[in-house]
Amino acid sequence: MKVPLLDLKPQYLSLKKELDEALLKVAESQYFILGPEVDAMEKEMREFLGAKFAYGVSSGTDALLLSLMALGIGEGDEVLLPTFSFFATAGVVSRLNAIPVFIDSDPVTFNIDAAKAKEKITAKTKAIIPVHLYGQSADMDAVMKLANEHNLFVVEDGAQAISTRYSNGRCVGTIGHIGCYSFFPSKNLGCFGDGGLVVTNDEEIAYRLKITRVHGGDPKYYHKVIGGNFRIDAIQAAILRVKLPHLNSWSAKRRVNAALYNSFFVASGLAEGTGKTEFNNANKVLLPAAVFEKLQADIPNYHIYNQYIIRVEKRDALREYLAKKEIATEIYYPVAFHNQECFKDVPSAKDSYPVSDALSATVIALPIFPELTEEQIKFVVDMIAEFFMS
Repeated sequence: MKVPLLDLKPQYLSLKKELDEALLKVAESQYFILGPEVDAMEKEMREFLGAKFAYGVSSGTDALLLSLMALGIGEGDEVLLPTFSFFATAGVVSRLNAIPVFIDSDPVTFNIDAAKAKEKITAKTKAIIPVHLYGQSADMDAVMKLANEHNLFVVEDGAQAISTRYSNGRCVGTIGHIGCYSFFPSKNLGCFGDGGLVVTNDEEIAYRLKITRVHGGDPKYYHKVIGGNFRIDAIQAAILRVKLPHLNSWSAKRRVNAALYNSFFVASGLAEGTGKTEFNNANKVLLPAAVFEKLQADIPNYHIYNQYIIRVEKRDALREYLAKKEIATEIYYPVAFHNQECFKDVPSAKDSYPVSDALSATVIALPIFPELTEEQIKFVVDMIAEFFMS
C-alpha cells in the first residue's frame, strides 16, 4: 500500500470550483499586489485569530524577519530561540547582524525550555522567539513571565501552528508582541506558493509592521524607515480566503488521525502511551504528547498536528525500511542550529544541548494529512512493528 507523506490533490479537488473561481476573479481584476483580496483576507484573519492587526506577507520567513526589523532588533542584540527548529527561526536573527542565543528543548513538547532560556539572559538580550513546533504551543505562560521580568520582546513563531490554542482559548501568535505564520503549501492552511502573516495587538508595533512591509514608505515614496518588499500577493490571499473556513475541520481530522496512530501503537505493544521520553522494551516508539490539552479539554483544535512526530532508535534504518514499503516519511530536523556549519562562530553553539541532540537523532514524521485513511494509518504502524520484529 502506498502512503505519501502529503497529498494535496484531494483537498484541491474538494474545493476546485471555489478555488478556480477565486483565481479567475483575481485574473479578471488584474489587481495582483495587495488590494481588495488582501484587505479582505487580513480582516478575516483578524477575526479568526482574535488579533487587532494582521498583515499578509511574502512568507513565514519574511514574517519573522519583518517582525524583528519592526522591533528594531539589530547588530549586537541577543535573541533567545530554540536550537531545534526550522532554519528560518535563527537565520533571520543572523541576517540582521543580531546574535541568536540557542536554548535546549523540553523533552516532552520539543519546544523551548523557558527555564534554560532564563539562564542565558544578559544585558544584551532583547527578544525571545518561542516556536510552536509541529502544531503544539510552547509554554507561553512561562515565556511571557520571563519576558515581562526582563523587558523582552516576544515574537511567536507560529509557522506550523495557525489555529493552535493556548490557555483561555487564545490562538498562539496573539499572546506575545508579534505572531508569525506561514502559508507554505504543506501547512494546515496553505496557499498556492509562499505566503505568510504577521499579527499584533499593539497599535504602535502594527504601524511599524505595516510600513516596514512596503520599504518603510508612508505615504508611498516617502520613507520613514528602511524596510523591505514583504507583501503577499492577491492570488495567495484569494486562495486563503477559500480555505480558511475549512481550517478547523482539517485540523480536527489530523487530531483524529493522531489519536488513531497512538491507539494502534499502544495496541501493537510498541508504546505505553504518549509523553514518554525514555526508550525501553515497552517504549520502542515514543509518541507525541498534547501536553496542555489535558488542561483545556473543551478547547477545540488545541494541537493541530502539522506534523505527527514519533521518536525511534535506529531512525535512519526505519526510514529506509518504510521507503521500501512505499511509506513516505521526513525528518524535521536532522541538525540542530548549534551543529550547523553556518553558526559555528555563534558563542552559544559551544554549549551543551542534550535534549535537542537526542531529538535530532530520533525524530521521524509520519503521514498525518486529513485525507489519510484509517487503513493507511494501520498499515504504517504494522510496518513499523514489522521493522522492530525483523
